[in-house]
Amino acid sequence: MHPRIQELLDYLDAQHVALREAVDSVPAARRNESPDPEQWSTAGVLEHLAIVETNIGRLLKDRIATARASGVGQESDTSSVLATFSPQSVILDRARRITASPGAHPKQNLSWESALEAFDGARRELRNTLISADGLALGTVTHPHPVFGPLDLYHWIAFVGGHEARHAGQIRAAGEA
Repeated sequence: MHPRIQELLDYLDAQHVALREAVDSVPAARRNESPDPEQWSTAGVLEHLAIVETNIGRLLKDRIATARASGVGQESDTSSVLATFSPQSVILDRARRITASPGAHPKQNLSWESALEAFDGARRELRNTLISADGLALGTVTHPHPVFGPLDLYHWIAFVGGHEARHAGQIRAAGEA
């Protein structure tokens, strides 16, 4: 496995563990309840993550297929992707409000178990897409992010992990409320 892909898979896995720990910190009986009318429930956050990761997974599949068809080369850079992902501090700063697009808003009609199942499925697909692109020069393939501008595909994956970390913090805070 290419070092950049391995770094991102390890990062995604670590964020997933942290998110599951955050979910576990909220009593099961409260995971479907919004802590505040302006906030999503734990189930709502999980549904949002499922929506976002499904959409990003589709985007990555499409961009990777297009890159393959246009003859993208093999990756030669082995430097850290995470060390070059400058939006990370903005993503993790929960004091800075970032509004999700309407299409990424949860309907909040799923139980937390169903939302978690949907999220886990989206994560599996995303990991499989990343693994399928092992060795490709994903740093040469870009797509605009609505908040952060053009990101290469490595940075899109780093965004996914940071996004999950941001929402793990939101879930922990809801559990403490």
